[in-house]
Amino acid sequence: MRLNAITLILLSILSTPLHAQLKLDLEGGVVFGTNYNKVRIPNAGGTTVNLAHELAINPKAFYRIRAAYVLGERHTISALFAPLTVKYNGSLGRDVNFNDQLFPAQQPLDVFYKFNSYRLTYRYDFVYKARWRVGAGLTAKIRDADVRFKNESLDTHFDNIGFVPLINFYASYKPSYHWTLILEGDALGAKAGRAEDIFAGVAYQVSPKIGIKLGYRVVEGGADVEDVYNFNWINYASAGLLISL
Repeated sequence: MRLNAITLILLSILSTPLHAQLKLDLEGGVVFGTNYNKVRIPNAGGTTVNLAHELAINPKAFYRIRAAYVLGERHTISALFAPLTVKYNGSLGRDVNFNDQLFPAQQPLDVFYKFNSYRLTYRYDFVYKARWRVGAGLTAKIRDADVRFKNESLDTHFDNIGFVPLINFYASYKPSYHWTLILEGDALGAKAGRAEDIFAGVAYQVSPKIGIKLGYRVVEGGADVEDVYNFNWINYASAGLLISL
């Protein structure tokens, strides 16, 4: 079944008239906070800590870079680099077992939470009209995560690199030449966890080659597996530059 689906995609692309365009989406902004970030490492025997509620977080700048190649208007192949590290600090009201190290209560603590993402996406726009564009596809994501607890005497971390398949979706409505409403993202849920990365916003076309976008992004999800339990919700205020080459 997977081979047949890939074959159909390749045949569809190869039969498309030769018309290609390179696009860049350069996004940045501020992470204002996390609604929750629950960590328990190891999953069996570790202490559950909700970093967002038990520690403080300062606003954090972020950036993301996406390069997309559009073939025949309906086929889009894109690559995304989305690094992110946020820092929590404060003290916990109880002793915490993290990564088999005991962090005593009421001691100053820094927690560094890294969640880098590398993605390759194929999308097909099955609706392609003057005002509306709607599409869906598949995303292959590499997750590079690391959680580090550090106080005056202890410093330990747990890193995790893994592959995550996601469903990609895109919808836009263009009421005028200059303005476009956008909803796009990657998402999928399974028994062991889930992942959602969704952007909702508006774009303004400055010129035929340059556009700007403003909006809200949310990253939510996590995993409950043998080694680690972690679920988070991260809020972004984002702006971007859209470039057509």
